[in-house]
Amino acid sequence: MIVRIARRRQVALALTALLAAAAACQAQHQEQQAEPGRAAPTAADPRGFTLVASGDILPHRSIIDRARFDAGGRGYDFRPMLSGIRPVVARADLALCHMETVYGANGDYTGYPAFKSPPEIAESLAATGYDGCSTASNHSLDDGAEGIRRTLDALDRAGVRHAGSARAEEEARAVTLLHAGAARVAHLAYTYGTNDRSLPAGQPWAVNLIDETRIIADARAARQAGADVVVVSLHWGTEWQDEPDRQQLALADALTASTTRGRPDIDLVLGTHAHVPQAYEKVNGTWVVYGMGDQVAGQMYNHSGAPDPRGNQSTLGRFTFAPPARPGGRWEVTRAEFVPQLFDIDAGRAVNLNQALAQGADVRWVRDRIRGVVLSRGAAQDGLVMGQ
Repeated sequence: MIVRIARRRQVALALTALLAAAAACQAQHQEQQAEPGRAAPTAADPRGFTLVASGDILPHRSIIDRARFDAGGRGYDFRPMLSGIRPVVARADLALCHMETVYGANGDYTGYPAFKSPPEIAESLAATGYDGCSTASNHSLDDGAEGIRRTLDALDRAGVRHAGSARAEEEARAVTLLHAGAARVAHLAYTYGTNDRSLPAGQPWAVNLIDETRIIADARAARQAGADVVVVSLHWGTEWQDEPDRQQLALADALTASTTRGRPDIDLVLGTHAHVPQAYEKVNGTWVVYGMGDQVAGQMYNHSGAPDPRGNQSTLGRFTFAPPARPGGRWEVTRAEFVPQLFDIDAGRAVNLNQALAQGADVRWVRDRIRGVVLSRGAAQDGLVMGQ
């Protein structure tokens, strides 16, 4: 552990210098985009689309302090933290994040163990290119129903769609439908629990809890509501465990095996919560990401109380969908990719590790560790590749 932390420190220093040198170039790139957050579809068929998804956004106190520093002491600016991965996110036709925490108000912001994050995060997510976020997590009830309301209100103001928690029963029953090229994509989200916090009185619908039967029913309802593609986000798994646990494997198998008239009910499963990157795997013909890791987080400590650099490693998943060959058929994933990431806690920046390598940073060891985990269940044989 001591050696790994020492190397982590060396990497941080190198990345800090590289990020500072690239800041002006990055800003110029963003300004030159004719339409922020969008680019021409990359699928061979112009009606196809690309979907990008990323892991947990978990603002510890150090993250909140960094955002205030980046805002010059006036408010909170999270855009610089995410600028390094913006090119990947913004070029997707549809980009989904996982907003693990709820928002506070009027300077009442806290980190672990009960999170209340600055609502300015929502604006930064939109500026980075995210279209929607899952909001069901074990921290969804850290500030009760008010925390949920503030969070969803802020996301609405920023134009970022959301799934997994709700302010009203009608909202909980509604399907979150997003447009990606010619496709309508339903985003569903669920969590294993809420840290033993009870659902608000009279609001059993406030946070979606994982239930196999319900998820399948919701997926079928989304299809009936017009969804061409159904994406399910799951906050699940065992913290600090690289391998998916038995519950993840069993649920992934059940969900991907569910069909209606021969067509799978779910087209993609996106996992969060474990704090570490986990494997990608094609299960019953459907891609499952067991865990993307923490995209934004402060220094992470594992169950032994030791600083664990894995807690700042993650992946972006990128999936290219092509339209069905016949009406009513399945939209197929024609290309599956992962992009390895690191959150540099010293620089306060999310880093695309392949880009950092191209710029000369000594990060091959962490990039290769993430790749080994991601491919540990045979995904390469099913066509998963590492993207830039």
